[in-house]
Amino acid sequence: MINANVLPIIAGILTACILCQWIAWRVKLPAIIFLLFTGIIAGPVLGLLNPENILGDLFFPFVSLSVAVILFEGSLALRFKEILGLEVVVRNMVSFGMAVTWLITALATHYAIGLSWEISFLFGAITVVTGPTVIAPMLRTIRPTQAVSNILRWEGIIIDPIGASLAVLVYEFIISSGGQTAWSHTMLTFAKIISVGTIIGICCGYFFGLSIRYHWLPEFLHNVTALTLVITTFIISNIIQTESGLVTVTIMGIWLANMKDVDLEGILDFKESISILLISLLFIMLAARLDIQSLKNLGWGVVFILIAIQFLARPLNVMVSTMRSKLTWPERHILAWIAPRGIIAAAISALFAVQLENAGFSDAHLLVPLTFSVIIVTVLLQSITARPIAQWLKVAEPEPAGFLIIGANLVARAIAKVLVQNNMNVLLVDPEWEKISKAKKEGLATYFGNPISEHADRHLDLIGIGRMLALSPSESVNISAVMHYRMELGRNNVFIIQSEPQESVSERLKMPIQRFGKTLFGKNLTYSSMAFALSNGGKIRTTTLTERFGFNDFIENHGQFSIPLFAIDPKGKVQIYSEGQRVDPKPKWLIVYLYTVKDDKKRVNN
Repeated sequence: MINANVLPIIAGILTACILCQWIAWRVKLPAIIFLLFTGIIAGPVLGLLNPENILGDLFFPFVSLSVAVILFEGSLALRFKEILGLEVVVRNMVSFGMAVTWLITALATHYAIGLSWEISFLFGAITVVTGPTVIAPMLRTIRPTQAVSNILRWEGIIIDPIGASLAVLVYEFIISSGGQTAWSHTMLTFAKIISVGTIIGICCGYFFGLSIRYHWLPEFLHNVTALTLVITTFIISNIIQTESGLVTVTIMGIWLANMKDVDLEGILDFKESISILLISLLFIMLAARLDIQSLKNLGWGVVFILIAIQFLARPLNVMVSTMRSKLTWPERHILAWIAPRGIIAAAISALFAVQLENAGFSDAHLLVPLTFSVIIVTVLLQSITARPIAQWLKVAEPEPAGFLIIGANLVARAIAKVLVQNNMNVLLVDPEWEKISKAKKEGLATYFGNPISEHADRHLDLIGIGRMLALSPSESVNISAVMHYRMELGRNNVFIIQSEPQESVSERLKMPIQRFGKTLFGKNLTYSSMAFALSNGGKIRTTTLTERFGFNDFIENHGQFSIPLFAIDPKGKVQIYSEGQRVDPKPKWLIVYLYTVKDDKKRVNN
């Protein structure tokens, strides 16, 4: 029977997970920062949380299965076409480069704090893995070049099972007590891990992919079958060969991701949600087990280890791995700076520390505090500094000036075309294929789908996009889009057109409009009036201001039948006419305006 005191603790952990993820979303930092500190405060500081009291003997199996699910979800996003031309760099980083990181970390650990060679090499193996769980949010903030982004993402996923396998090999060598027999045993173990993981991963991935392609499974069973398959193959692989499960689930995910005509979107949505929860739970629980006194006992030697990892091991890794590649030197420099450690390192260190302590290795208890020191410092340091460094190196995306337009209707297409004509990057989003098809025929960039879906979050290319115009005829769609993108793009960069004049809008809808987005083109111009004008001879035109023909002359000359929409300065910067926004056009500026015929006057102003 479950202890009644356990249930409030579980509820508290789940609530803390969501709060940490929400805070991370608000401040645009990796959630791991807040999850780790929450676990440390709840565990060693306040003594409120002891995960092993909650799960008992199931704690470490739960950790292992959670890591398997997280790796599978990450590997489902690895498509070979994204890394074309950079395969050699990734291969080098997870082989030769990983070996460089391992050796330098082990040497630094042994000489800095005096750990035995066995534990030092095990710690080096554990910390070669970068963290895919922190790489993704970091990349959204840094916005590096496509090559850098793809390399870091692939490295983060691929190196996890390889690094875990390396740690297993070192562990097996330690347990075998060294010597020639130990070397033979280690090499045999490595061959078995790779063979078992690859064979089971490819076979299961292939047959599951076929079941999706040929509809052998109903769609409502795809998600639960995928989860069951991950857990089952992980367990079976580990039964056949200890610690081969992570290789199995990673290979299975990559195989599925690159099979043709296999729709994985539903599975990705489901797995992504599970992964967020599992990552949050693991970080809090593992951090709660941290021994603060052991962390303090590490002394200043840990600083030397951190310096060696950040300023020696990683740069040498990248230097060796990128030789003869087409990467620019600034791209290599930013790769040499970014390598945050994550959940895999934390989980593996916790697993091996317990086993080695039971085997009589007195310094094994330092594995966990050492690993968490590396995780905390690399995540904090790189999260704070990577974006400024990328900007300094000029490998970060420049200040985005493009437009995301919600809707591919007549109004949206007309506005998009005039922005494109003035050298603006524009992307139209609409869930209706007919409208998207018309936009495509007019040569406009499009995305077919719901703009606030998880699919859009994964596949919508926002490189170069800095502002959003909500131009859907549906007020609710516009409001949802504004609320969704205001954190991504900034509250001052999301704009919404009214479906009807403000006096006709209910208080329920008016509040979120005024709070979260700026009203496009003033309070009197609505979507319906613009659509009516464009359908009845109206056009969106541009005119250039001069010393003799200023903005006041434009207003007097064009009268009330021309409504300013945008002002573009000589440098190409666009200012948007919106409620509460002052625009002061100067000579040589372009004015983009809606020209309406006389008969449309009444409709446009109502």
